[in-house]
Amino acid sequence: MLKRKEDDSSPDIYQLLLEASKKREKEKRAQLLQSIGVKEFFEEGSIRIDKKTCRGVECKLCIKACPTNALYWKSGEVGIVEDLCVFCTACVLSCIVDDCIVVSRERPNGGMERFSKPANVLNLLHIINSRNRTKMVKSRFPTVEDYLRRYGKE
Repeated sequence: MLKRKEDDSSPDIYQLLLEASKKREKEKRAQLLQSIGVKEFFEEGSIRIDKKTCRGVECKLCIKACPTNALYWKSGEVGIVEDLCVFCTACVLSCIVDDCIVVSRERPNGGMERFSKPANVLNLLHIINSRNRTKMVKSRFPTVEDYLRRYGKE
């Protein structure tokens, strides 16, 4: 039996295999999404559907809302193809049952987001739209004086 020395700096084969496997998965996912013309904004995330509360038989709204067809109908329940999911939260926004679909995703800056209710998604969209409107106004009127010069009463 060989003993490994603590100061031995040889590479860990399991770590190398794990990294190679993750790289292959990312490449496969990128190729798959490119083939259907979808841009990936969130590389890390997860989606979960609570089968006990899902009313998929009645509505199937999440399936219709999914832009990548990651959600599908399979033998009496909603199925998920995780490789196709881009964590866009369209399914959460369209779901008629709160906390049925849970989407978690990691932002490019490292922050985590979790959505389980349409109100969560609408709140995020409101924040994003507010930021975009503020940027637009500031680009046209960098100062109050610029605004008053154009629209102010003299």
